[in-house]
Amino acid sequence: MAAQSRRTRVMRAQLSKTVVLVGMMGAGKTAVGKALATLLEVPFRDSDAAIEEAADRTIAEIFARDGESFFRAKESKVIDRLLDAPPSVLSTGGGAFMSEANRKMISDKGVSVWLEVDLPLLWNRVRQRDTRPLLQTPNPRATLESLYHARAPIYALADLKVHARPRYSIDEMAREVRDALLTRRDVLEDSR
Repeated sequence: MAAQSRRTRVMRAQLSKTVVLVGMMGAGKTAVGKALATLLEVPFRDSDAAIEEAADRTIAEIFARDGESFFRAKESKVIDRLLDAPPSVLSTGGGAFMSEANRKMISDKGVSVWLEVDLPLLWNRVRQRDTRPLLQTPNPRATLESLYHARAPIYALADLKVHARPRYSIDEMAREVRDALLTRRDVLEDSR
């Protein structure tokens, strides 16, 4: 009965700020973000997809042609625009939260949630993909490990942290994020 009551309460929850998912490539920001948006009945937005649409090129093509600095500048502008939209769930690229200006913008306009995933699980998720520009190196595993250790302390600055477990399904992870958001009444309010 208590679980049913909690589900009913959550289904009536009102999102008052955009939830910005941050974390490493392979953390599940897009997949979990889509499931969370469905759960909260709000739009899902993806900053990388918005950048690709605006540029009419893939992220890998932007990196190859214009470089990472150019990409990061465009990424900041897109995130700012998406944060100005009505509350939603926003998935960001793995490097977006590294920028102090982006962190401030996200803090001012939304709430950041770090999807924390252990390195072995990340590697298992990304090792077969060739769509990750930063992993196009002679030793992608070492590159991922280096990025992980450099970025984890910055991701730890996020407003909320949700640790992924290998056994979690996408929907279970989305529910974990929702439960973390329920601890922040300024973000997720009961609309009853």
